Amino acid sequence: MTPARPPQGYFIAGTDTGVGKTRIAAGLCRAFAAAGFKVAGMKPVASGCDTTAAGLRNDDALALLAAMNVRATYADVNPYAFEPAIAPHVAAADAGVVIEYSVLDRAFERLRMQCDVMIVEGAGGWLAPLDQGRNFADLVARWNLDVILVVGLRLGCINHTLLTAESIERRGIKLKAWVGNRVDPEFPRAQATIETLRERLAAPCLGIVPFAPGGTAADAPAPLPLPLDLTLL
Repeated sequence: MTPARPPQGYFIAGTDTGVGKTRIAAGLCRAFAAAGFKVAGMKPVASGCDTTAAGLRNDDALALLAAMNVRATYADVNPYAFEPAIAPHVAAADAGVVIEYSVLDRAFERLRMQCDVMIVEGAGGWLAPLDQGRNFADLVARWNLDVILVVGLRLGCINHTLLTAESIERRGIKLKAWVGNRVDPEFPRAQATIETLRERLAAPCLGIVPFAPGGTAADAPAPLPLPLDLTLL
């Protein structure tokens, strides 16, 4: 069932780096588009970019650009792109770049004006820094986004998930839902871990994503193999 009034947007956070945020973000873009909404994706800051004739390009941002159904420039989807695959604030410092809220705000507003739903993907974990004094959580609060948390199902994820949820809620931000991603196909007692998270998190689970070896974020199937119930959002 299609939600009657989608909110302004969602921030796709992860319990750590490499947990599948882009796969979920792109899947949500496609799901909302299939439900009849205009949806835009954004990766405000990205490191690990490739040098192309058009400039630096990030695979995650390109996956979002391919999954959304409104027109946008790459620069709006990914305002800050850095080549080294290191923490974004370190990459920015090495490049002598100051990440300006005003630049991010303008890109966000240009996208938001075209769509019903914004899907904004972070980099790394929830508290990954933007610079010496700010982090992605500050940006989420600034843009008044709800959070969808991607949990990488592997050893230690219960602690990482509960700490992240606690930090989100302490900041007065809404943890709207979570998604489990089977990043370790040999993770023992995965089902017990999932049940523990269902019991301890107040937010609903949108689904558990099966392990997908190889491929890139852009190769994620459309629609994502999730029992996505958009009415939970």
